[in-house]
Amino acid sequence: MIRFEDVSVRYDGAPGPTVRGVDLTVEEGELMLLVGPSGVGKSTLLGAVNGLVPHFTGGTLHGRVTVAGRDTRSHKPRELADVVGSVGQDPLAHFVTDTVEDELAYAMESLGLAPGVMRRRVEETLDLLGLADLRDRPLATLSGGQQQRVAIGSVLTPHPAVLVLDEPTSALDPAAAEEVLAVLQRLVHDLGTTVLLAEHRLERVVQYADRVALLAAPGAALVTGPPAEVLAVSPVRPPVVALGGLAGWVPLPLTVRDARRRAAGLRERLAGVPVPPPGGVPLPAAPPKFSGDLPAPRREGRRALLRGLLGPGRRPRHGSDTSTSTREPYALVSRLAVRRGRVEALREVSLSVAAGETVALMGRNGAGKSTLLGSLVGLVDPFSGTVRVGGLTPHRTRPQELIGHVGLVPQDPRDLLSADTVAAECAAADADASAAPGTCRALVARLLPGIDDPTHPRDLSEGQRLTLALSIVLTARPPLILLDEPTRGLDYAAKARLVEVLRNLVAEGHAVVLATHDVELAAELAHRVVILAEGETVADGPTADVVRSSPSFAPQVTKILAPQPWLTVSQVRTALNEPTVCAGPGPEAGSDDGTGGHPERAEPGRALGLDGGDPPPGGPGTTEDSEGAGAARNTERADRASGGETAAAGAAGARPVPGRAGVGPGAGRQDGAPPVCRPDRPGTGPGPDEDGRAPAPEEADGACSGRGGDVVASSTGDEGAAPAAEEER
Repeated sequence: MIRFEDVSVRYDGAPGPTVRGVDLTVEEGELMLLVGPSGVGKSTLLGAVNGLVPHFTGGTLHGRVTVAGRDTRSHKPRELADVVGSVGQDPLAHFVTDTVEDELAYAMESLGLAPGVMRRRVEETLDLLGLADLRDRPLATLSGGQQQRVAIGSVLTPHPAVLVLDEPTSALDPAAAEEVLAVLQRLVHDLGTTVLLAEHRLERVVQYADRVALLAAPGAALVTGPPAEVLAVSPVRPPVVALGGLAGWVPLPLTVRDARRRAAGLRERLAGVPVPPPGGVPLPAAPPKFSGDLPAPRREGRRALLRGLLGPGRRPRHGSDTSTSTREPYALVSRLAVRRGRVEALREVSLSVAAGETVALMGRNGAGKSTLLGSLVGLVDPFSGTVRVGGLTPHRTRPQELIGHVGLVPQDPRDLLSADTVAAECAAADADASAAPGTCRALVARLLPGIDDPTHPRDLSEGQRLTLALSIVLTARPPLILLDEPTRGLDYAAKARLVEVLRNLVAEGHAVVLATHDVELAAELAHRVVILAEGETVADGPTADVVRSSPSFAPQVTKILAPQPWLTVSQVRTALNEPTVCAGPGPEAGSDDGTGGHPERAEPGRALGLDGGDPPPGGPGTTEDSEGAGAARNTERADRASGGETAAAGAAGARPVPGRAGVGPGAGRQDGAPPVCRPDRPGTGPGPDEDGRAPAPEEADGACSGRGGDVVASSTGDEGAAPAAEEER
């Protein structure tokens, strides 16, 4: 059904091909899982299936890709729309209409299906994805996870023969992710649909894959085979596989059920061994005082921040509480209720966060997690109840005062990015935080090596943009750090580096609140877990107590080793006194599972990728929806690209998400001894250094031309991408 023949893709300005010499056949009715560290070329391969690479993204394609017998060199994305359905990392890039039901019907209308068929398929998809209660909801009012389900549903309704999915579960809660994957499995088994899927959260999907294709490093040869065999040599491994490797199980288990059957001996070895504290950092006996440690915020360059905090037409409220005394707890929410029209987003929610504490907010999509974060940063006005942060009432406090107390990284990192280059964003972050010049850029280099200063933030991949936004907020080092889905688009090594940075800040006394569906991240980082449902608090307690009692939110290690209280592979490794295993000089160096090691302490010169997939190359004609967007929608999506960010802001809260909140000295690096490495895995090569590079246009009209089997596409594209990108910038 899908065939790659000696396929290589190279973007102008890149030192080498993003992917090189790929030969791969995906059979009809097969579910192929594409794995590998961030930045190795997974999204580029996916884009080549529906013709977006190179017709829409630019660059040069060597070799041949055929789908259902159609050569993508001679068939543009529009001509493949009836065969291939694609969902990229950013659901907002897929939307053309305004409501859920209209969006599900749009692709079928474009293909000219009969009204009766359209109505039946819309109803089937609403039921399959649990969207029936949302059918009339405006897309802009949905949570990120709900938007992701709608985007997936919009490509399912035309019943394509091939589905190409780039991180389809990244924004979904565990239950919703299981529902979506169950739907994909039914399509594969019952209808013979061919699925090519890339996903960083391997613990969710590996058991469903018929085969796994591994890209271990940029330009590396593709390795394919049964999941257990490929993951045994893969630099990225889900916790169940990492635990199996630590215990010496052969063959490696892929599911919790298989691992539990073989875990009796491991439980005996761990019996009576003390469990390290969750979050890696014990709670401090007394919270530090922050009010005297932070420099006064600068007033220069604050106009963008004010617009972000206040929204159009809103002015600061005078007479706000300006107390700067640090209280215990540092943030306190009491009986908070928030309404959005007739919807009660939060109902009588109470929450306390102490300095030096990490709290994870979990729950189904639409449970109110983002709304609660918005209330802590002053974006949401309470209907009733109180919110206090550092002695201030956020929604009544002027931004100049609030930024010294709290910083938010929203679900859509583009809400924080306004400059034309990465260098300009970092310089503005340093100025806003009164930090030493270069502070933000050093943090970006630590978290996201290999990105060039001139790169436009809109040309970064989803994971790269998220990391840049994280660096901007962490440069300010606010006492309270709020993170909304901070690991979307990040692989295990990237999460490990983020965990290390946050642990260092927590150890210094900062408080962290993160809303996440990533149960493994919560187990690795959080001291407490708060579960929300329908706007209400249903659980609040120590991480081990809450997640162990929840089948949905328990990490894989907990399910395998229950009733013992273990949460993560890193805890088990520490208990067994096992050295950290390096995966060679590649993106996953420093950890078996990618979550417990310290890859930033590995040998000098290792380039560790930190993006959420391959970025669409920059250039005048590149648009956000080039990452796997459904080809039937390209024209209208490009025309509406500039409006997508407004919808994102509306989905996140009542007002746009703030800019760089918080002031303080730049984030420092904690040095330490490198981990013990064993040469028992193949090296994966250096991390990517071509991410985000722009292809140079080679044909003014944007058409493809064949030169000895190569396809060269201009960055102008064929679907009206250039106007959309110019509107964005």
